[in-house]
Amino acid sequence: MTPSTSGAAAASAGPTATAMRLEGIHHVTCITGDAPGNVDFYTRVLGLRLVKKTVNQDDPTVYHLFYADEEGSAGADITFFEYPGASRGRAGAGMVHTVTFRVASEDALAFWEERLAAEGIAVTREPGRLRFDDPEGLGLELAASSVADAPLVARHPEIPAELALQGFDGVRAFSSDPERSRRLLEDVLGFSSTGSADWEVRGVARGGLYAYDEPPAGAGVPGAGTVHHVAWASTMEEHEAWQRRVTEAGMHATPVIDRFWFRSVYFREPSGVLFELATLGPGFGIDEDPAHLGESLILPPAFEHLRDRVERVLTPLPDPRAGWAS
Repeated sequence: MTPSTSGAAAASAGPTATAMRLEGIHHVTCITGDAPGNVDFYTRVLGLRLVKKTVNQDDPTVYHLFYADEEGSAGADITFFEYPGASRGRAGAGMVHTVTFRVASEDALAFWEERLAAEGIAVTREPGRLRFDDPEGLGLELAASSVADAPLVARHPEIPAELALQGFDGVRAFSSDPERSRRLLEDVLGFSSTGSADWEVRGVARGGLYAYDEPPAGAGVPGAGTVHHVAWASTMEEHEAWQRRVTEAGMHATPVIDRFWFRSVYFREPSGVLFELATLGPGFGIDEDPAHLGESLILPPAFEHLRDRVERVLTPLPDPRAGWAS
């Protein structure tokens, strides 16, 4: 990948740290060992839209699948690297263990309790929440939410819009010492404490939650059903200033990396969770008709010369909406 090096002088005169705000969660990237099963679960069962079928830009022989709302919006985008046949992993200290999506109401939770049970998926229901795992053991949760953020909803013939998933509510990670991360989260990234190990990050348009829990015994094991990283949303204008800010805080951040659909900065926060700061744009419509997102394998221009090679090794995947009525 080629780091972005433009605008250094302009960036130095850019937004002040105190004015900058992250716009909640941008995306959450996970690992799967079964791309066809992954597509089936996240599109057919959970009702998300496959909005980009592409490759891992650090290992282009591996799928990178993006599921989100109808528009492919940041804030609703759960993504997966596929390592075919990967063994199931286990979340431990320094890893996200639960991804929470918003729904509109307790009625929505009742709908999902019934729908997931019909798929043979064990669920745990409590007031305001429904907990379950995806087929590879990734911890998922639905939370009845009343925040004012715009609902990020995908169309699905079996799921009424008022009952559909509405984007991310937050993520929970394991940490044996959350205090190690407090200064970074609050003083550097602008998270607001809402409890002893709980925070909210809120910008102008969206917000999201981040929390730590006591880790289980034994080290975590990356693999299928685990989270690779969580990305927080930055405006394009503030992105280079964020890179400087986290670097000056000692986080050993990467340079800005151009991922074509967004730009990224990566660093590992003090409790060990891999963070990304990703821009709100250019977006998935830059190289596909928005009406046909996710139907074809799309490679960023810098990777197009690898198409013949990667198409030979990637498992063919159907268009999840191919059987829908027009």
